[in-house]
Amino acid sequence: MIYFDEKKYIQSVLAKTTREFDYHQVLDTGKWLEWQQAFRSKLAEITGLEQIRRQSAGVPLSPRVTEIVEFPDYVREKIYITSETDIEVPFYLLLPKNMVKPVPLAICAHGHGRRGKEDYAGNFESREAREEAVRQDRDLAEQAVAQGYAAIVPEVRGFWEMARQEDMDEGKSKSCDDLQRISLMFGRSLIGERVHDFSRVLDYAATRTELDMDKVMITGNSSGGAVCVFTAALDERIRLVAPGCYFCTFEHSVVSVHHCICNAVPGMMQVGEMYDVIGLIAPRPVLMINGESDPLFPIEGVHVSFEHVLNIYEQFGAADRCELFVGDGGHRYFKDRVWDFVREQWES
Repeated sequence: MIYFDEKKYIQSVLAKTTREFDYHQVLDTGKWLEWQQAFRSKLAEITGLEQIRRQSAGVPLSPRVTEIVEFPDYVREKIYITSETDIEVPFYLLLPKNMVKPVPLAICAHGHGRRGKEDYAGNFESREAREEAVRQDRDLAEQAVAQGYAAIVPEVRGFWEMARQEDMDEGKSKSCDDLQRISLMFGRSLIGERVHDFSRVLDYAATRTELDMDKVMITGNSSGGAVCVFTAALDERIRLVAPGCYFCTFEHSVVSVHHCICNAVPGMMQVGEMYDVIGLIAPRPVLMINGESDPLFPIEGVHVSFEHVLNIYEQFGAADRCELFVGDGGHRYFKDRVWDFVREQWES
């Protein structure tokens, strides 16, 4: 009897795979803007985003505010908008009180967890849940508000209100497997659908005069970090990016380590590595946040990937806009460097 040798398979296929938009191809030509434009178009195609945008063209946002709650330092609104025909995206908008308008905006992308956006927006089930979230730096929206920024926390497709009812009724934490299966059959992907949802949220944000759309950042945790990277790569309205516990190479992480299927993009390794995708963000500021002992995004791959990202940013004359922060811990968000980095970049 023999068993399938996954490691040999991966190395064998990698050795035969050429990435169409490997950034090294551009080093001698200097055609970085052309590379970005062509790669961005290809990425929109393989994630299904191009198709989703085409099928959603002309669909009105139809926003509806269902809840307004006042807190000592901010007001929290719960809002629904239409992302695609018959699909609504819920999100929270936190507006600091006594703000100088327009105020910078932080888009906060949650990771895997049954309650999705709720904890990240400060809507905790219990005092114990709040204390745990604060210990893990997952109170992203309240962190942003404390810095004087507005915050938007969208539901990531596949979780809580954007999960399937039968999964929630059965006590499951997500609907990623079935939603990804269905999306792939239609030539889409969950990554593409999530990017589209976040772009629609940005469309709504642009209608709010309280918000400074020239200072829009995105930060998130784990699969929320994936949403950060792909949304910023595909939507240039994002002006600063801080993905938490996601940055690595695809080879060291999603390809070689067991991950939720929602992280998979069809044909990604034939197109580009993660550092190539980050290259689509250049020269906009980017802070990669990782844990030294994160088993899902191994630190070896993090350092390999960062050297490539730094190389790309140097080609844009923007090495000072690219930084890696490694926290003392595992698979979690680290806020230690985030808000100082944001302030430094926006004030420079």
